[in-house]
Amino acid sequence: MTEHSTLSLESEAGFRALFEYATVGILVISAAGRIELANPCIEKLFGYKNAELIGQLVEVLIPEAFRHRHVHHRDGYFNTPKARPMGYGLSLHAKKKDGIEFPVEISLGHYQLDNQQMAVAFVTDITESKRSQEELEARVKERTLELTQSLEREKELNDMKTRFVSMASHEFRTPLSAILSSLSLIDTYCTEEQQEKRKKHIERIKSSVRNLTAILNDFLLLDKAEQGKLEINKEWFDLPEFARDIIEEVNGILKTGQQIEFQQTGDREILQDKKILKNIFLNLLSNAIKYSPEEKIIHFSIEIKQKTVFVKIKDEGIGIPEQEQQNLFGKFYRASNVNNIQGTGLGLNIVKRYVELLDGTITFTSKQGFGTTFIVEFPQK
Repeated sequence: MTEHSTLSLESEAGFRALFEYATVGILVISAAGRIELANPCIEKLFGYKNAELIGQLVEVLIPEAFRHRHVHHRDGYFNTPKARPMGYGLSLHAKKKDGIEFPVEISLGHYQLDNQQMAVAFVTDITESKRSQEELEARVKERTLELTQSLEREKELNDMKTRFVSMASHEFRTPLSAILSSLSLIDTYCTEEQQEKRKKHIERIKSSVRNLTAILNDFLLLDKAEQGKLEINKEWFDLPEFARDIIEEVNGILKTGQQIEFQQTGDREILQDKKILKNIFLNLLSNAIKYSPEEKIIHFSIEIKQKTVFVKIKDEGIGIPEQEQQNLFGKFYRASNVNNIQGTGLGLNIVKRYVELLDGTITFTSKQGFGTTFIVEFPQK
C-alpha cells in the first residue's frame, strides 16, 4: 500500500460535490461500521448497486482473510478520529461483488452527518500501478542479475587469462627450446651416417609442435565453452571404426613398449557428434599415455547396451592422490604428482563439459601408483 494524501472535510456543500463527481470511490461509514453513503465511483469499483451497500457492514467489501485486522483498525480510528492513511504499513485488499480481490489504497477523513461522527474512506484501485511497480521491480531484478553475471564472467575471464599467461610462459618454454635446439643440430647432420640423428630431432620438433598445438586448442576450446558457443552436430557413424582411427592417431605418441588394447561389444552405429567424441577420446587416451610409464598397457573398451554407450579407458600409470581427486575436473588443476609432466590442467575440464553436452556423465576411480580408470556414459543417440 502506498500513502495517500488525506482531507479534512468541513464544508458539507463541498463534500457533496466531491462525493458525486470524484474519480475515486468514497464511502461514509458510521461508528458501528455500517455504510451510510456510497458514491457512484464505489458502485463502479465494486459492482454493487447503491441500495445493496447502504446499511451493510463495510467489511462486505473486504476479503475474509483481512476482515479481523480491518475491524481492529476501524475501531481504533473512531477512538482517535483524525485524518490519516488507513492501515499504514499493511497491504490492503478489497473484494468486488463477484468475489474478485484487488489491491487498494485507502485514506480516511471525518465527517458530521446528523450530528454523528462518521468516517470517510477514499478508495483508490491501485491494480495497474502495483502491476507496473512489480514489472519495474522484476526488470530491475533481472537487469541486476545480468550485470552481476556479466561482472562475474568478466572477473572469471580475466582470472583465466592471467592463469593462462602464467601457465603458457612455463609450458611454451620447454617445447620452444626443444624446437630451437633441434633445428640448430639438424643443420650439423649432413652426412648419410647422421640421418638417424637427423630423424630423431625431426620427431622431437614434431612432438614439441603437437604439445604447443594441444595447449592452444585447450585454451580456445575452454573459451568457447565459457561463452556457451560449443554446438552439437550429430550424425550416424560406426563407433568401433571411429575409435580405431583415434587409436591409430595416438599411436605416434606411445612410449616405448606401450600398447592400447581395444575391445567393443553391443551395437556399432550411434548418432552423435564426431568432433566432440574425438576430443573426449583423444584427451583421455593422451592422458593415459602421458601418465603411464613405458611397457604398460592401456585398456580401451566400448559397450553399447540399452541405448547407452559405455566407454572405459584404464591405465596402469601414476594415479591420482586420493585427497586431490575431488579437484580433478577443475580448470587449470594439476595433481601434485605430475609436476614434471607437461600439461595445461584444462583437458579434463573440457572433457567434462563435452560429456555434459552429450547429456552424459564421466566418473573415475584411481589409486596413486596403480593407475586410473575413466568411465564415460552417454545416450546412443
